[in-house]
Formats: sequence, C-alpha cells, structure tokens
Amino acid sequence: MKIAQYGTAIAVLHALINGLHGLAHIEIPVALSLLQSLFVGIVIFLTPIIAAVLLWTQFYRIGSWLFVISIAGSLLFGIYNHFIVMSPDHVSQITFAGWGMLFRVTAILILIVDGFGCWFGMWALKTTTQQEQVL
Repeated sequence: MKIAQYGTAIAVLHALINGLHGLAHIEIPVALSLLQSLFVGIVIFLTPIIAAVLLWTQFYRIGSWLFVISIAGSLLFGIYNHFIVMSPDHVSQITFAGWGMLFRVTAILILIVDGFGCWFGMWALKTTTQQEQVL
C-alpha cells in the first residue's frame, strides 16, 4: 500500500514538473524531433501513469518495473538532452529571460525527482521481492 502511495505521488510530481517543462519548450520555443516527441509522450508521460495505476493492483510488480524503466529513461533523456549534447535543448543555450527560467529550473527538478524516482523504484522492487519470498 505504501509503495502504491509513494509511487503515485512521485508519478504525479514527475508529470507536473515535466508538464511545466513542456510548456516552457513550447513557449520559448525549443522544438523536439518526431522521435523525441514520441519518447516524451510514451516513456516520460504515459508509462509512469500506467505504472502508478498498476502499483494499486495485483500487477504491482509489473508496475514497479514499468516505473523504474520509464523514470530511468526520463532521467537519462534529460541528462543527455539538457546537460550533455550541445543543442537548442541544452540548458546553457536558454536565457534566463521569460520562459527560460522555468525551462532551467524544471530541467534541474526533473533530475532530482527522476533520480529519487529511480531509487524509489529499485527499493519498491526489492521490497516486493522480499515480501513475496516470505509468503
């Protein structure tokens, strides 16, 4: 039960921060390729929501795996696109003016929330595995 509650809270926070970051992308604008847009839509937005729902069901192990995979994918995507590869999506290429501040702040918040989400997902998998072994 606690795993489902915490996972849902992290998934909601993840969605809110990524939603704000996406808004900044649109307003600046910083365009994404079709492949990037598909990744964002499926892996970063949709999959964590599905995972959180599954955490409340008998399919909580699948939910835990989906949670870890999607949040780790989001974390790696953000690190690569915002902090490694030099492109219009790199934080150093966005000014602090206007929507740029929201872009930069949410890029950092995504790292923090997704890093914590990865830790939580691994903890959830370990915990559910231990519980199943006891049964």
